[in-house]
Amino acid sequence: LQIQENLSEQVAQTIMDVTGCRGVAVVMDAAHMCMMMRGVGKQESTTRTVSFIGDFKTNKEERREFLSAVPESY
Repeated sequence: LQIQENLSEQVAQTIMDVTGCRGVAVVMDAAHMCMMMRGVGKQESTTRTVSFIGDFKTNKEERREFLSAVPESY
């Protein structure tokens, strides 16, 4: 089992380690069975996590530009 927040951070760090880039931003939307089958019972519900490292974490303008390019829902 994996916590979505940890997974998005691990994906961002792996991309940075492999590519050697100055910054990485990861947006992850996931449908969780626990939300679909019990609890709120909404079939279309998703959970979004965002992870920023490097330049995306330290540069507010770059972070804002990235987030404006990502649609709020699919």
